[in-house]
Amino acid sequence: MERPYIICHMATSLDGKIIGDYLKVERAAVFTEVYEEIHERYGSKAWMCGRVTMEEHFTFGHKLDLKHEDILPIPRTDYVANKNAESYAIAVDPSGKLGWTENSIESWNEHRTDDHIVEVLTEQVSDAYLAHLRKIGISYIFGGKEHLNFTVVVQKLKSLFSIDKLMLEGGGFLNGSFLNEGLIDELSLLLVPIADGASNSVTLFETSSFLNKANPVNFSLKALEKLDDSGLWIRYVTKRD
Repeated sequence: MERPYIICHMATSLDGKIIGDYLKVERAAVFTEVYEEIHERYGSKAWMCGRVTMEEHFTFGHKLDLKHEDILPIPRTDYVANKNAESYAIAVDPSGKLGWTENSIESWNEHRTDDHIVEVLTEQVSDAYLAHLRKIGISYIFGGKEHLNFTVVVQKLKSLFSIDKLMLEGGGFLNGSFLNEGLIDELSLLLVPIADGASNSVTLFETSSFLNKANPVNFSLKALEKLDDSGLWIRYVTKRD
């Protein structure tokens, strides 16, 4: 395979929401811990999230002041700062907005290791942002001129960083893009026994306006495990024609 084996690993409410007030319920904290334990079981050296998730949990809204930088044009070619990292955090950030100050994400719980950051960008990113990434030692790859082609992205992750297994961990529009391109091999779904009930919360798979109309994707049940406190861990594999 010219790309990694890709597992979409997510937790949802009973009504399919990946974010919402249900996560603030005390009972939900137990399932957050279970989610991390399952992540570790897969033994993947790389995981991927979108810009919104990365900003909320890791850069905390920090904005870079790059306007004063006098930067010469930088070619839109991939930059590998560390091809031998123990693990990688892949940040999908098309326009280059994440305010990174270091080149790795430190382990934030017992189930995670320090992860070298790889930014996934379009060619619309500024030269100043590329110069900043190079300065602090963050790797970056390009996935398209204006919109990302994730088939290209994951092929580069394998060829440049030797990533054979990738954990795709949202958000919903990122998951939907991978689903639309036929890139999900396995779905690891942690079902939290709480209903969110909100009509505007993001679900497991969402479709961006610029994507072609998505076709339904069939899955086959691989395994089902009942968890404590009425949770379920459901594993599906994609049915290929």
